[in-house]
Amino acid sequence: MKRLHVHVAVDDLAASIRFYSTMFASEPTVQKADYAKWMLDDPRVNFAISARGAPPGLNHLGVQVENAGELAEMNARLQTLEADVVEEMGTACCYARSNKYWATDPAGIAWETYHTLDSIPVFGAAEEEAARTGGCCVPEPAVAEVSGCMPVKGKPAGCC
Repeated sequence: MKRLHVHVAVDDLAASIRFYSTMFASEPTVQKADYAKWMLDDPRVNFAISARGAPPGLNHLGVQVENAGELAEMNARLQTLEADVVEEMGTACCYARSNKYWATDPAGIAWETYHTLDSIPVFGAAEEEAARTGGCCVPEPAVAEVSGCMPVKGKPAGCC
């Protein structure tokens, strides 16, 4: 079964954790100094926030799958689109190691489809670079010209 993934950049992580914990009636499943995630069943969503220097607001959307077969099915769907699809196998991002595919929708929003393989102790593979740049995990070409990972369709890459 698939799960909707929403990632929002925030200015005040502690205040945002209090807000979303109250809204969801649940504490975060993962909580770090710069990141929190709720794996909710009602509604079935993987909701993440991070305070890593990106402008506040929507960072990216996604579909989290439960196994490699579902990921292959999602990739097959993406391959039929008139869009670039970026493959990342075994990538480290958001305190997890995952296999994923990225595409940008017609409105310019980055969509991640992924299968989480394991948790890891750091935000991403290039932790020093991530700390310096705001640390988004959205790859080219599903990135924005402006910092913070909000994709801008038809603009050159430049996030992260």
